Amino acid sequence: MTTDKKLCSVIVPCMNEEEAVPVYYETMLSTADALPELDFEFWFIDDGSSDATLSVIKEIRSKNPNVHYISFSRNFGKEAGIFAGLQHASGDYITIMDVDLQDPPFLLKEMYAAVKEEGYDCAAARRVDRKGEPPIRSFFARMFYRLINHISDADIVDGARDFRFMRREVADSILSLGEYNRFSKGIFGWVGFKTKWIGFENVKRCAGETKWSFWKLFRYSLEGIVAFSTVPLSIASFMGLLCCLFSFIGVLFIFIRALIFGDPVSGWPSTMCVITLLGGIQLLCMGIMGMYLSKTYLEAKHRPIYIVKEKE
Repeated sequence: MTTDKKLCSVIVPCMNEEEAVPVYYETMLSTADALPELDFEFWFIDDGSSDATLSVIKEIRSKNPNVHYISFSRNFGKEAGIFAGLQHASGDYITIMDVDLQDPPFLLKEMYAAVKEEGYDCAAARRVDRKGEPPIRSFFARMFYRLINHISDADIVDGARDFRFMRREVADSILSLGEYNRFSKGIFGWVGFKTKWIGFENVKRCAGETKWSFWKLFRYSLEGIVAFSTVPLSIASFMGLLCCLFSFIGVLFIFIRALIFGDPVSGWPSTMCVITLLGGIQLLCMGIMGMYLSKTYLEAKHRPIYIVKEKE
């Protein structure tokens, strides 16, 4: 490795991607040839794969000493994989990429130019369309980005990917946020720094199937909202205040009607509907508070974000 070149560390989280890893690696070798100004080291993060992903990575490692791997003791999630990669990366520049090639490697050349020549601290990729995705999934994704940008201080661009090319200083600032409940898209926006967004059209996976079901994406979106906004707590308080106001008006109305007209209070079905409505609102508010409390509980335990089974 020559000393006059800058080192770029490539972080690649993997989970059951035995088919995609060789295709990704060969593609990245071609990309590296197009960037002779940089030397590359690869950090494959095996996130508790149950297939031959780790074996494939080890085979690549045996042929290239600049390929490294970290294997978790179980599946800790992509966020843990990103964090582990950032902790172990030693490059002057660091990039995070998906192994399925939905993060197009050819964008690295433009990203490097943005950081090296245009004065940006970070270059990040965003999808400008969602071709190939189920319509319902695309709709909820767009709604999530609108919502999170309205209720939080984090700058999360619609269609933003975890794919980004950053200076060492940006990576260090991300590592300084050692929280257990991690939402990287929000963290990237929260730490700031001058970022150039590069748009690209949606790309299909090179191999294998996505590990993100609709339910997993929904839970992940809730993680982001809870991690970067306290607005849901304010909504719960507002709903409680509103119910108290309606209840006071209702009691006052019934009292006046009975006083003037002597009309007895009747209507068991409507009473049960009101009780059910109020009970539902109370449970909803308790659930919102419970989500925040559970995150506090997990943070207070100070458990490690991941556990390494083996690495090289």
